Amino acid sequence: MFFRNLTLFRFSPAVATDLDRLDDALAEHRLRPCGPMEMFTKGFVPPVGRGEEAALTHVVNACTMVTVGGEDKLLPAAVVNDELQRKVQKIAEEEGRKVGGRERKRIKEDLLTELLPRAFVRTSRLSAYVDKKHGWLVLDTSSRKSAENALTQIREALGSFPAVPLAPEEGPRVLMTDWLANGTLPAGLALGDEVELRDPASATGAIAKCRRQDLDSEEIKEHLRNGKQVFQLGLVFDDRMSFVLGEDLIVRKLKFLDVVLDEMGDSHQDAAAEADASFALLTLELERLLAKLEEWFGLPRPADA
Repeated sequence: MFFRNLTLFRFSPAVATDLDRLDDALAEHRLRPCGPMEMFTKGFVPPVGRGEEAALTHVVNACTMVTVGGEDKLLPAAVVNDELQRKVQKIAEEEGRKVGGRERKRIKEDLLTELLPRAFVRTSRLSAYVDKKHGWLVLDTSSRKSAENALTQIREALGSFPAVPLAPEEGPRVLMTDWLANGTLPAGLALGDEVELRDPASATGAIAKCRRQDLDSEEIKEHLRNGKQVFQLGLVFDDRMSFVLGEDLIVRKLKFLDVVLDEMGDSHQDAAAEADASFALLTLELERLLAKLEEWFGLPRPADA
């Protein structure tokens, strides 16, 4: 249940109150199997457990987890086009005529009707949670598109969910560059061993990516002297978690360190108890990190309208 990436949105206290009906709202939007002639379906699946009787939310304290599921048909365009070309070629050889654009389109539609029911289905899952007390929506993805798609599913279920992207008052790129160049990291924060530096002068500027590297090295300092800025920076927070923070404020490669995992232990009697314990630990640790991100970069919670 531990998240590996964090894409973040914020919402106001009034929106948090509306989230009390989340469990009932999701019931009408449960994921259903992909039909024979459908390319995909989207909906909600249980974060814990399986089956129609399993709850679509998992609640610990003020945090509620949901999981957006999907089924997608795997029907590559190359497969369809190859079969289309074969049929067009067969008509040309047997009937001695050229296939026009309208007929070609009809043949392709017939092919889709024939192939779709036999296509393999790929399932996907994206977990997220809302922290109603502090106004965070936290999604376990580093893809902005996937996060927006999941947010759309929640909005459709609720009718409205005005969660907004982060709007930092402090420029993340400038601030992280200062951390790296001058060693002025906030208390509790330490450099990791990964960085991506870019020349911000142009979209085609030089890029330096370093992994498993001492970020205090002369090589890194030289890149900074040459005008490169930090676009991604490996960090360690309170010796409890490591991650790579991007200038888009997406947290990637999140990893809880041994001291955190040891606190969870392995004495839980069943899967439900283990899910409760891991979700409680996840949200407690991230509550502290998100509060610091809010402080460092200026990420105020939206006010009620």
